[in-house]
Amino acid sequence: MMDAQRKKELMQAYKVAPTYYGVIQITNRQNGKIFIDTVPNIKNRWFFYQTNLNKNFYRNTPLQRDWNELGADQFSFQILWKKENDDVMNMHDELKQLKREWLLKLQPFGERGYNKRPLERN
Repeated sequence: MMDAQRKKELMQAYKVAPTYYGVIQITNRQNGKIFIDTVPNIKNRWFFYQTNLNKNFYRNTPLQRDWNELGADQFSFQILWKKENDDVMNMHDELKQLKREWLLKLQPFGERGYNKRPLERN
């Protein structure tokens, strides 16, 4: 069992550890389809997605249907890009721009992925 001092040290280290925003990918190992998202803090993000998918939070989506049919062990999680979030002025805008760039780059739509194609602007 961990002593109180060690627990306090670990909590302090967790609090001062740098946090990162970034781009994540969930991959269906059976068909290769991917889901791309941008997140303000990548720490524990895979646990977040697993919990929500296990609770059927994304109902009526192809990702949720495949998760329910195939099971969690048929999916993997990867951090595609990360950066310390201490220098971001507007996280919302930064994440929006990042997502646009990565969706354009990876094209995770239709047979290739689970993302919805962004609306085109004229």
